[in-house]
Amino acid sequence: MERKIIEKKTRVLLYLIIFIFTVLISRLAYMQLLETERFETLAKQNHMRLNPIIAPRGEIYDRKGVKIVGNKPVYTVSLVYLGLKDTDRVVNRVASILGMDPKEIMKKLEEQQLRMYQPVRLATDVPLETITVLEEQRLDLPGVVIDVEPVRSYPFKSMLSHVLGYVQEIKQEQLKRNQDKGYRLGDMYGQDGLENAFEPYLRGQDGARQVEVDAQARPVRDLGIKEPVPGNNLVLTIDAELQKTAEASLERQVLEMRKQGYEARGGATVMMDVRTGAIRAMASYPTYEPSIWIKGLSQKQWEDLQKSGALPNRVLQLYPPASTFKMILAIAGVDTGKVDPSWSIADPGHYLFGNRAFNDWKPGGHGRVDMRKAISESCDTYFWYLGHRLLGVDLIGKYARKFGFGERTGIEIPGEPAGIVPTPEYKYKRNKAYLDAIYGPKFKAIEEKYKPLLASATDPAEREKLEKAKQRELRAVQNQYDQYKWDLDWQVYDTLNMSIGQGYNLYTPLQLVNYIATIANNGTRWKPYLVEKIVSPDGKVIKEFKPQKIGQVDVKPEALQVAREGMRMVTTVGTAAGIFSGFPVEVAGKTGTGEVFGHDNHALFVAFAPYDKPEVAVATVIDYGGHGGSAAGPVARDLFAAYFGVQNVPQRTAYSPE
Repeated sequence: MERKIIEKKTRVLLYLIIFIFTVLISRLAYMQLLETERFETLAKQNHMRLNPIIAPRGEIYDRKGVKIVGNKPVYTVSLVYLGLKDTDRVVNRVASILGMDPKEIMKKLEEQQLRMYQPVRLATDVPLETITVLEEQRLDLPGVVIDVEPVRSYPFKSMLSHVLGYVQEIKQEQLKRNQDKGYRLGDMYGQDGLENAFEPYLRGQDGARQVEVDAQARPVRDLGIKEPVPGNNLVLTIDAELQKTAEASLERQVLEMRKQGYEARGGATVMMDVRTGAIRAMASYPTYEPSIWIKGLSQKQWEDLQKSGALPNRVLQLYPPASTFKMILAIAGVDTGKVDPSWSIADPGHYLFGNRAFNDWKPGGHGRVDMRKAISESCDTYFWYLGHRLLGVDLIGKYARKFGFGERTGIEIPGEPAGIVPTPEYKYKRNKAYLDAIYGPKFKAIEEKYKPLLASATDPAEREKLEKAKQRELRAVQNQYDQYKWDLDWQVYDTLNMSIGQGYNLYTPLQLVNYIATIANNGTRWKPYLVEKIVSPDGKVIKEFKPQKIGQVDVKPEALQVAREGMRMVTTVGTAAGIFSGFPVEVAGKTGTGEVFGHDNHALFVAFAPYDKPEVAVATVIDYGGHGGSAAGPVARDLFAAYFGVQNVPQRTAYSPE
């Protein structure tokens, strides 16, 4: 009996062993016969890597071949996600060495976990000392990859930063938009300025290296290589020497005005060739070094950068043009035949409308003033009279638009606003939205306050009492609203403000320089441009940008001529005479002092030179910098001196009230 039981158990055990071996042999046969290709691929993935070789971005040169942006090799550290159990330990150790937050590294890994065995860049431009520490601990850090990649270098540091923009790791939304163009997470992408606008040209074609690696993802030997192709180069219209002058002079003037007690938060200046639209210099202050973006900014660094005011390109910011706008009225007056250049008024120092006097900047007035003198001395009274009594808002706006105000110039870099040419419709919509934003919530709050009270009140007398209380509160708010409602409509003072470049007028320094260039060249509007040509790495011109005419201002020649003559008097006997006294090149200009409620005035100066045969125009703004002639004028003077090769220019900063 016992023997039969043993024999039975033996048979069961034998059958079980046979079954197990059958399953194992079947699985082995399946894997070897049917899954051979799949496991060969996995094996290759486990010991072979296709590592990208980052292509250098195209370089950027000034018009004379001076390199403004190049590339330099730096160490990068990446981590290959191997699916190991001790990934957390590796991440914590690498984070400690690199000075990073482990959570930041894990986030990067999680974003690419579906691409196992592909390197995820953790840090760029890593110091050699840190690389040495990592190398010493490589056996204990499986998956760590150290490589050398090209990154942006800036020989002139912060020069031209607002025009150039910067590069940074591609953002998720950018990756999504460009997913069909071969971008990967960790790739560098132009984030602003020319780097962004010409990204498709500047970006090179990455190469690749196929390598055999050991179990810790360390390279063992190369199996093949595809060389990267560098990006295309940009040749700009910018002159590096003029750009240096622009930035140095702008900074000097901002700091000088601060010393004199003005807010002077920053400034902008731009020089343009009036014959082509080519930009020779474009500066904004304060500035920043584009290289700071390479390693990535911490939250504090980002906040500090924002507080510094260095991020915006002030050449593309909106300012009231102030008195630099007055040539628009002079041209409109002559072209429409409302007045001729000799038309004059006796200026008592104010303009009367009803029982209100609008005071000119010069107490006592300018005496007998014709059009040229009005421009030269920036007589407010003259342009109030011309704008209010003879032209009106519609004609002023029409002529402003003829010179490109209210529309983008089309400059290559992103972020350009159109500016605002005021109209009654614009004022109504703007102020209506403002009033609704203030009083709309107040009306709504009263309705919401009484809604539950009225719903729960069962006594008719109580309901009537609540309804009356509600209506009283609504009427009180409505009365407040009505106190300002009248200002939704265009008023006389709006026309007066518009006539001297104040009120709702808002334009960029780039629009101002284009407007002055159009006056200087007798009415041709050129499209401002920054890039002269795109050149391949082997020196072939891929694309060339020629001057592009975007319009011809259809006005009488004498209208433009009187504007030019008045501007010439500005620098000889007018509001900028102290700045250009003794200057050997004939300059025609116009000062402007833009009033800003609660702040110091913006200082503006626009000009062109030479007067008889114009070549270049300049527009300068000093934010909250005081008076146009004394604050902004010296920047234009320095630029003209650099352009025309004038030596030993007297650094006059004589007071100018306009």
